[in-house]
Amino acid sequence: MSLFTQLTSIPKALLETSNILLTTEDAVIGATPKDVVWTHRKTTLYRYRSSQRRHPVPVLLVFALINRPMIYDLRPGNSFVEFLLEEGYDVFLLDWGAPDDEDTDMGLANYVCDELNWAVRETCRASGSPDISIIGWCIGAALSAMYGSLYPDGPARNLVLLTMPIDPSDSLYTTWVGRDSFDVDQLVDDMGNIPGRIIDTANKLLKPVTNFVTTRRSLFEQVQAGSVNRPAYQSMSKWVGDNPPFPAQAFREWITWMYKENRLVRGRIELRGRRVDLRNIAASCLVVTAGSDHIAPRHTTTPFLDLVGSDDVEHMARPGGHIGLMAGSKAKREVWPEISAWLEPRSGTDPYEP
Repeated sequence: MSLFTQLTSIPKALLETSNILLTTEDAVIGATPKDVVWTHRKTTLYRYRSSQRRHPVPVLLVFALINRPMIYDLRPGNSFVEFLLEEGYDVFLLDWGAPDDEDTDMGLANYVCDELNWAVRETCRASGSPDISIIGWCIGAALSAMYGSLYPDGPARNLVLLTMPIDPSDSLYTTWVGRDSFDVDQLVDDMGNIPGRIIDTANKLLKPVTNFVTTRRSLFEQVQAGSVNRPAYQSMSKWVGDNPPFPAQAFREWITWMYKENRLVRGRIELRGRRVDLRNIAASCLVVTAGSDHIAPRHTTTPFLDLVGSDDVEHMARPGGHIGLMAGSKAKREVWPEISAWLEPRSGTDPYEP
């Protein structure tokens, strides 16, 4: 493209870029048909419709307490949910919902021992299976690991743990919120539930140039070159911008126990009077890390491999970022099939023998 052509294309490219940004809310995400199985407080358990179920062990998808779980079902044609359904799995999704003022008392024990525990029970009831596989992502992976520790004889046969923070002692997050000057108690007492936009901004500040400059510049350049993928950009942008509040008590405990006191890796978290000891996990575990993850860097996850008590543990180290690992353009070809290949022999009627 000549310099003259580039210059004359700028007004049109700016207009098209603006149109993409301004119509992002029109993007279709979370479109795979599903039915409500169970609700409690703000939490909802969904089951995706399918006529192709062939694996006896169902899959329960669990995301973090920030953002929404529709990242698992981002858009038609690029949906992990669609992929699992096509692979023959019975797929359930746990949606924590959008907490409000009546949920400020929701702590980690509520999410692990109540919401997640009961969702597992209802998944088993709806599917008719005594066992399930849990696929947890980010904080959802950590909550799933806590569940596996507290209920080693429960229905969770398999745990797939995606970009999971376990030992964040050497992380930028700890540098920010682990210091004494960051008074999480005062913050929670003043604000109650932490607005999702604040947490989203903090996450973006981990890579400020990329998040505030490069992303939109790249969009403009792709529009100008005629290579922009409008549905891909808009669906991801819409998902990133949907930030439910972080419940006050859960935020207080997460910041204190994980980043100030590093309790999980030390076996010092107690929920309902029971210690979370990762050595108690008996389920088969697939730990998936991303080489460019700035939220849960690989080195903050790998201590889990030495702590977990299961006899069947694999580590899948792949390139990519915290979200791009599972939702990027290469995930469908390179990551999802490997997860399915690991799950399939562990999803039969008979227990898997390592």
